[in-house]
Amino acid sequence: MFLLRPIRFLAKALTTQCTSRQLALGFAMGLVIGLVPKGNLTAVLLMTILCASKVNLGAGMLTAFSCSWLGPIVDPVTHRIGLALLTSRPLQPLWTTLSDLPLALWFRFNNTVVLGSLVLGLVLFYPAYRLSKPLFARYAPQIGDRLQRFRVVQVLWGTGIAGRLAHE
Repeated sequence: MFLLRPIRFLAKALTTQCTSRQLALGFAMGLVIGLVPKGNLTAVLLMTILCASKVNLGAGMLTAFSCSWLGPIVDPVTHRIGLALLTSRPLQPLWTTLSDLPLALWFRFNNTVVLGSLVLGLVLFYPAYRLSKPLFARYAPQIGDRLQRFRVVQVLWGTGIAGRLAHE
């Protein structure tokens, strides 16, 4: 059952009555989460925000998983972004103050790739939202209707089991 949960999230994301706004916000948040390297408090905080927000969790998790594969590819770019921010003279007081805070090191903002990935993800958040919202508005209902015809999706979503129990 645990292994079917991601597939169930995807089926639920495309077949439930979610708004295009919720789907697009989930997609944009998933993009940010996917780009940020895991194993730090920044990634944990972003996942907590995704789970606590009223966005489509299935779209967010699927995008985060997909974009996690892109993270290592864009590491050279994010390293340059992070290095530019960490070595910027006007930002030195900020980095000094952050390094003195007890939990700040666990966020790994002193790592050029983590900082650069977070900044790149935040910069891409709004364009990803704006570009995906009309796509979800147009195609999600059509895809959802087609997916609901499949027995596998009905079973994953639980409607196949509930329908069988209702007819017995």
